[in-house]
Amino acid sequence: MRAIRGIRRWRHHPLRRRTDQVEAWLALAAALLIAVGAPCAGWFAGRAAHDALLEAVRLEHRQRRPVWAVADRPAPGTPVDPAAETVPQRAAHLRVVARWTGPDGGPRTGEVAAPRPVEPGDRFRLWTDDRGRAVPRPLDEGTAQTHTALAALGAAAAAGGLVEGGRRLAVRQLMARRFRCWEAAWSRAGQDWGRADAGS
Repeated sequence: MRAIRGIRRWRHHPLRRRTDQVEAWLALAAALLIAVGAPCAGWFAGRAAHDALLEAVRLEHRQRRPVWAVADRPAPGTPVDPAAETVPQRAAHLRVVARWTGPDGGPRTGEVAAPRPVEPGDRFRLWTDDRGRAVPRPLDEGTAQTHTALAALGAAAAAGGLVEGGRRLAVRQLMARRFRCWEAAWSRAGQDWGRADAGS
């Protein structure tokens, strides 16, 4: 609205410069691009991210399967004293050496992250790949939707930022041009500007 008022105000103003009109049109174009282009960019980015993430969810659920694992002992390097824990120490308490059965029926052993604090002999769910190796839990659709929304918002913000950055760069160039015009006008006026006998 400010851009439209600016264009209307400067349209017939006697002090209007060409750069003023260009700046007002730039502001209007940038406002329209941000209002229309940024949501469109967000929608397209969100759509692409949504399709890719849903395909990743389907692929991970095909390639990974849950199995029951049995905790043997805490992983080497796990802190013994739980007092005054930091976040990395709390995460380290969940690392255990566990046993599970692979898809071929053979035993597997390895250091894994338990979903909760466990004692030796406790059973817990573990995700494995087609070779029986421990892998992270597959992405679920709720997490995929969250990532999709973040991608859409990020793309919309980036598009809006690019438009605004371009507008500011163009206005900066217009200001530089105005200063050059003012300097040229002052140099044409000469050193006797404002003197009583200069005829000004």
